[in-house]
Amino acid sequence: MPRAIIIDDEPLARSLVAEYLEEHPGFSVVAECGDGFEGLKAIQQYKPDLVFLDIQMPKINGFEMLELVEDPPAVIFTTAFDEYAMKAFDIHAVDYLLKPFSPERFNQAIAKWTALYNVKGATTPPSTLLSSTELSAQQRERIVVKSGTKIVIIPVEDIQFLEAADDFVKVHTATGTWLKNRTLTHYEKLLDPKLFVRTHRSYIVNITDITRLEPYEKENHLAILRDGQRVPVSKTGYPRLKEALGL
Repeated sequence: MPRAIIIDDEPLARSLVAEYLEEHPGFSVVAECGDGFEGLKAIQQYKPDLVFLDIQMPKINGFEMLELVEDPPAVIFTTAFDEYAMKAFDIHAVDYLLKPFSPERFNQAIAKWTALYNVKGATTPPSTLLSSTELSAQQRERIVVKSGTKIVIIPVEDIQFLEAADDFVKVHTATGTWLKNRTLTHYEKLLDPKLFVRTHRSYIVNITDITRLEPYEKENHLAILRDGQRVPVSKTGYPRLKEALGL
């Protein structure tokens, strides 16, 4: 029996989805959650086949929550804001329900999921959801990471620099370092290029944290940060950094 989780900060909205889903007896609602934190825990615990997910929620939004899920299930977005429609389909959601939606429209979404599930024997590929980029304004202003069982929200202004680490990116701040399952190219496109410059194939630096530049080996340089940390600046990265610094 397919398992479903409903994640929405509005109790009435959760109740409506649950009510509509009762017309599909093949489904079992294993959890209802009021925010992204609860939703993440429930997905990890129950490993559902389908999630009904609101986007605009307190704490972390629906897109940010999906970034933290290691093996995302299929998703049907439910939201009152049509501005997210294209972004939802960009990450290959099963469907997008704009509130208020009718039972007929809900049934269409379930039919889409059923067809996908029956044909492929699986739902939306996890890599498709995890590879999503610039999905909301909030994601340009902060990075959400997992640290053990905790969720840490890092404002972009707190980032000193980003460092490539195999399939991850190390996010360096004055208070610690966190790993994010992303690429430097992702953040190069996402972050404000006036503040964050790719100085090296493995580094992006926050120029507001730079105190000086020093020559280093041939035509390379080092960016010295306020706390003394050194970020490599390659031959190709140096002109970009100089331009951003107004030198």
